[in-house]
Amino acid sequence: MKGLAPREETAMVVDGGTRALVVGATGSVGGLAAEALTRLGVTVALAGRDRERLASRAEQLGGRPHRGFEAYDLAACEELAPWAHEALGGLDAVVVAVGVAGFSPAAEVPETVAEHLMTVNAQAPMAVARGALRVLPPGGAVSVVTGVIVDRPLLGTADYAASKTALAAWLSVVGREARRAGISVLDVRMPHLDNGFAQRPAIGSPPSLPEGEQTARAVEEHVVAPLVARLGEGG
Repeated sequence: MKGLAPREETAMVVDGGTRALVVGATGSVGGLAAEALTRLGVTVALAGRDRERLASRAEQLGGRPHRGFEAYDLAACEELAPWAHEALGGLDAVVVAVGVAGFSPAAEVPETVAEHLMTVNAQAPMAVARGALRVLPPGGAVSVVTGVIVDRPLLGTADYAASKTALAAWLSVVGREARRAGISVLDVRMPHLDNGFAQRPAIGSPPSLPEGEQTARAVEEHVVAPLVARLGEGG
């Protein structure tokens, strides 16, 4: 994966004291977001499911605070932002990039898989964001990855699309609520990417898909740049 072009990084300005938590930092999107924010001078804390990979990534970024979690432990998800707030001495932004795909006609999806998709794609990110809203200051921001599936659901993705759409609907309402406290809530409709995400579904196999967008550039465009812009407005 290629890094961000220097000219694009220098076009963004972030306060040197900005602190951010990246949830899903062991994944492709979360890992690239953590790297990009670090290069911009943001002090990051990391959270992820794969503890070994998480520790390695934290070390690569300069020995950053890190914490493992499981999506099914919603109470632990809710506590991630308060933990990062304490570990970093404050918190200005939270990026949530967790999720799993699923491809199967609805009638053939076991209830356990349907529950898994809803928990990982909706309830866990909601819990993380809920905890973030309790500690972020005015001018802070929460950026949550949903995906293009919300706008263009395919046949065979009813449960996958429902879980991501539930998250998007929740973010829409919460965004209006958080605005009263001066906090921005960003729904990131990430496009189809070249990172192999669709090839690791909870069920089924992906349909024929067009070539995905280059992941690092998409993360800069859809996650990092809007977040930095919103933090700049808050400052």
